[in-house]
Amino acid sequence: MKAITFAAALAALATGPAVAQTHHHAHPSYAPAALAQATATTLADGEVRKVDKDAGKITLKHGPIKSLDMPPMTMVFQVKDRAFLDKVKAGDKVKFAAEEKAGAYVVTSIEAAK
Repeated sequence: MKAITFAAALAALATGPAVAQTHHHAHPSYAPAALAQATATTLADGEVRKVDKDAGKITLKHGPIKSLDMPPMTMVFQVKDRAFLDKVKAGDKVKFAAEEKAGAYVVTSIEAAK
């Protein structure tokens, strides 16, 4: 009886790492560089509602932001680069990327919608 139990345990140990290794490579959360690249290229649609150059903020009415799992809404964002604010004005249709940094939402890129 001990020999059967030992053989079963040995077989489980022998296949365990292979199963874990296969699962490790198949799961998308284990590919942070690929995931970051995919979300970095996903731009959200928006319309500029307000530009506050003094505060370094922009108010956008936007569609879903997939990278943040955020539904459509109007909200104020900080900007990564204040030069972004010189390129847009209220009423402009834009495509933009945003991320969450230290509890704030930050526009990391913005361009006129085509």
